[in-house]
Amino acid sequence: MSKITGFLEQGRVSEPYAPAQERVAYSGEFVRPLDAAQARLQAVRCMDCGIPFCSGGCPVHNIIPDFNNLVYQDDWKDALENLHSTNNFPEFTGRACPAPCEAACVLNISDDPVGIKSIELSIIERGWQEGWVRPEPPAELSGHAVAVVGSGPAGLAAAQQLARAGHRVTVFEKNDRIGGLLRYGIPDFKLEKRHIDRRVEQMEAEGVTFRTGVLVGEWKESSGVVNLSRKVVTPAELRAQFGAVLLAGGAEAPRELELPGRDLAGIHHAMQFLTAHNRNVAGDAVAGAPSAQGKQVVVIGGGDTGSDCIGTSWRQGAAGVTQFIRRPDLPGPDRLLTWPDMPLTAVYSSSHEEGGERAFATVPKEFVGEGGRVTGVRTVQAGLQGGQLAEVPGTERVYPADLVLLAIGFERPVAHLLESFGVAQDRRGHALAGDGEVGGYVTSVPGVFAAGDVRRGASLIVWAIREGRQAARAIDQFLMGESRLPR
Repeated sequence: MSKITGFLEQGRVSEPYAPAQERVAYSGEFVRPLDAAQARLQAVRCMDCGIPFCSGGCPVHNIIPDFNNLVYQDDWKDALENLHSTNNFPEFTGRACPAPCEAACVLNISDDPVGIKSIELSIIERGWQEGWVRPEPPAELSGHAVAVVGSGPAGLAAAQQLARAGHRVTVFEKNDRIGGLLRYGIPDFKLEKRHIDRRVEQMEAEGVTFRTGVLVGEWKESSGVVNLSRKVVTPAELRAQFGAVLLAGGAEAPRELELPGRDLAGIHHAMQFLTAHNRNVAGDAVAGAPSAQGKQVVVIGGGDTGSDCIGTSWRQGAAGVTQFIRRPDLPGPDRLLTWPDMPLTAVYSSSHEEGGERAFATVPKEFVGEGGRVTGVRTVQAGLQGGQLAEVPGTERVYPADLVLLAIGFERPVAHLLESFGVAQDRRGHALAGDGEVGGYVTSVPGVFAAGDVRRGASLIVWAIREGRQAARAIDQFLMGESRLPR
């Protein structure tokens, strides 16, 4: 371990932020990675507990005590190798992961946890700066070809692992840029897209082929999902050209809020708003895109996507922002009750520092409007009765709203993709594919695999990376009879 008494002597070191009023004036990142000295001070707090609960809390099982010690020893190159052994894209998770590893840190029982996420980001940024992150093409090719449908974190992780195993990998993406929700769902102030672009360059040098603007499936005009002027590739074509197909298209069907007035103009799903903003930042103007400029914005939903909508609204020049959160405000987490799991507490992010109101225990009941446009949201307060949320009579209120953003999650993948492949679905509409050692990630259709949100449901980036890596191993084993890829 780094230093036996380090956790007693050193407090948590946090990454510096640009001031709230300064950072809302631009769309780029405002969090600055720890420098080498700061990261070393952070790493010294690692207790090397014997049983690394932090590694167990991390879906990709990062070897956290080891890379903490390597940072403390100023051995950054080995720390990077350690980190990359379990995580293909630490620059993504180091920016946009809620850090379940930190919740599981033993120090979190009675003190601030080790800033594992900050150390991870420092390691990978040092790696890029030093030129240590390089293409790793295979020594020889296998002769097999694999198609990956979807270029989010699951698809990218699987593609990189399979290419390094010697397979010829082609990634199909329906949008005009690679990255999935990394590209279009996460605002640039959390994840600038240059981080995706440099990974794409690395993967191309490793032999991965990217095909953008391509729809996979038996699409029909009546589907109403996408512009069919794009190229369409059918499942039959893919299965004829590739020895295996991985479906990693995500869970893109948003949850709906069926309330009176839902058809009023000015009410949008969060991803419509965030995607259009990200496209505009990238220079791809979206005609008729929803805008918060000069408007009273209501965000319905208390999770990370809701926070992203708040931060984006301020950057677009919103007049005011109110966030509805269905459950009551929760006190600080009872660590003895929740550890090593993520605490049951309200999400509080950097976007909330930038202004606005959070309305807890608030249930929307009706959208009200004039002239076909939304002007407000009628709500009622909720309280706990017998352990259940119940509406409180006499607490109705109308919040003014020129723009309403629904950030209440996703229900399922776009059904048409799974149906066109004939893949069996579970009761929630996700691809039915196990995650065990035998037949892992394979669907009901031989040679067709599924990983990420399309299989497990909407989840974290770090879970998607894990699923992509494990699916790559399953595909490699399917093609070769055995696999040396890590689980």
